[in-house]
Order: sequence, then structure tokens, then C-alpha cells
Amino acid sequence: CAMELVRAPEQFEIIVTTNLFGDILSDEACMFVGGLGVAASANIGAQASVFEPVHGSAPPLVGTGKANPTATFLATAMMLEHIGETESAARLRSAIESCIAEGQVTPDLGGELTMSGMTQQVINQLNKALSGGSERRV
Repeated sequence: CAMELVRAPEQFEIIVTTNLFGDILSDEACMFVGGLGVAASANIGAQASVFEPVHGSAPPLVGTGKANPTATFLATAMMLEHIGETESAARLRSAIESCIAEGQVTPDLGGELTMSGMTQQVINQLNKALSGGSERRV
């Protein structure tokens, strides 16, 4: 499965596996979309759900400003969709997409911003989108 995922990823829609192999395959698949810094995950249960970046807490990056916040934002968008806040999720995704298109990103995506810098750019994009119809600020 791992070789086929690299050779022809388009043939996969869903992969069912154990946790260990799932971790390995999801890390491998993240490279098709820009790496661990941009991949979000959801564990949906009947009673509770958990939304998180695929990379987890990334302890080696704590305090360095080098962590890419995109996966956290995308996990948040997934959570918003899950609770019915689809418009808010769409706004957040659009803000992230604008930052990426403008190159306002962290070094792992070819930019020069710190985690805080990219976060501020996402906030700026959200405020820009909201200012057209509301005085609310993020």
C-alpha cells in the first residue's frame, strides 16, 4: 500500500488500517499536499470529536516561531463545519488560501513569516473579508 500510495495516489479514496500504519501512511500522503504543516485530521465519534493538525504538538518547534499554523487553522475549519458553522469555516479557508496565494507563509511553504506572522496575516484576511459587511473584528 505504501508503494502504491507514492506511485499512484489518485487510486485511493479511503485507506483503512491500524493506528501505527495509519500514522506512517498519513505522514507519507501529507507530502502530496505540502507536508505535515498543512495537513489536518479529524476523529469523529458518536459522543465526541477531536480535530487536530496531523503533525501533533511538534515539541521541537515550541518557542522557535517556525511552526506552520496552517494545519491548526484547517483543523479549526473542519471543526467549524462539523458543528454547522459552514460559513465561518469557508471564511477561514478563504483567508488561508489568500495568504498562500500571496506568499504570506512560513519558510516550509516558501515564505519568510514566523508562525505569529502568518497567523496575523490570516487574521488580516479575515478582517478584510468581514469589513465588507460588518464592523466586527477578529
